[in-house]
Amino acid sequence: MHNDNPPSFSSSDIPSAAAIWPPLRPFIAAEARLATRAAETPLTSFLYEFLRFGVKQAWACLFGGIAVALMLLTWRFYPAQAPLARYDFLLLCMLGVQVALLALGLETWEEAKVILIYHLVGTAMELFKTATGSWIYPEPSLIRLGGVPLFSGFMYSCIGSYLCRVWRLFDFRFTGHPSRRWLIGLSAAIYLNFFTDHYGLDLRLVLFGWAALLFAPATVHFKVWRVHRSMPLLLGLILVSLFIWLSENIGTLSRTWIYPAQAQGWAMVSPAKLGSWVLLLIISYTLVSLINRPRGMDIKANAHLPEREKQAA
Repeated sequence: MHNDNPPSFSSSDIPSAAAIWPPLRPFIAAEARLATRAAETPLTSFLYEFLRFGVKQAWACLFGGIAVALMLLTWRFYPAQAPLARYDFLLLCMLGVQVALLALGLETWEEAKVILIYHLVGTAMELFKTATGSWIYPEPSLIRLGGVPLFSGFMYSCIGSYLCRVWRLFDFRFTGHPSRRWLIGLSAAIYLNFFTDHYGLDLRLVLFGWAALLFAPATVHFKVWRVHRSMPLLLGLILVSLFIWLSENIGTLSRTWIYPAQAQGWAMVSPAKLGSWVLLLIISYTLVSLINRPRGMDIKANAHLPEREKQAA
């Protein structure tokens, strides 16, 4: 089915840095021309939207992708006898990335505040978990608290950064979104449980049930290109947690941190850790939702589009 009036590229999809960072401008212009041509047939529209989804996700993962790359590169190539410890070098790199994201407009100051809170929340948990032997950071460093090198908090910042960026890039809208008061209560209980489970009080199954009740009715609507697609919000959180778990495997492979079972050699992180990441992601999601008020989905938003696209949405 031919679309006689293909829509032009939406300026709302342009990263905010494009206005101040000239190297992005040729890419934006080329992408706009590609979008216009892709709209000519259903097949090219599908392929283009699939590609666009991947590019947007990669753009949202910018901070996390850089962090994973730094862990791998320093593991393989950082000099063992360097005067600056690898962990301290990673801290300086992470700080530089955070400053660059703010300077280029890729993160707002409001988002940075939320990311900082999650950074501190994560670091506090790291102090407790490393003290109880849940995992260790095997290399020496100067800038650390107890057994925790301070760069580790940026692992949590990467998650917060991703959620903030993906929320904006995909113009999230919701139906059936849970009350943020209930989310705050759930997140507080989740965080507390990460400590109490070491003293025989593990309510993880209760927390999973609570999360399922809150999120099961919720649908997230996300705009890849011209229309908002949708999926269950709970499924989205699980999929993101899966990728975090995969990244954790990369982190332990590079021996940036290791679990007791990996002391004698690397082994895949237990899939059971995926549940922990789902719970931690809920905390991060709650924090991000405090600055990005969840907006409802306008059912008339796609009314001007061809019937086949309204059905696909």
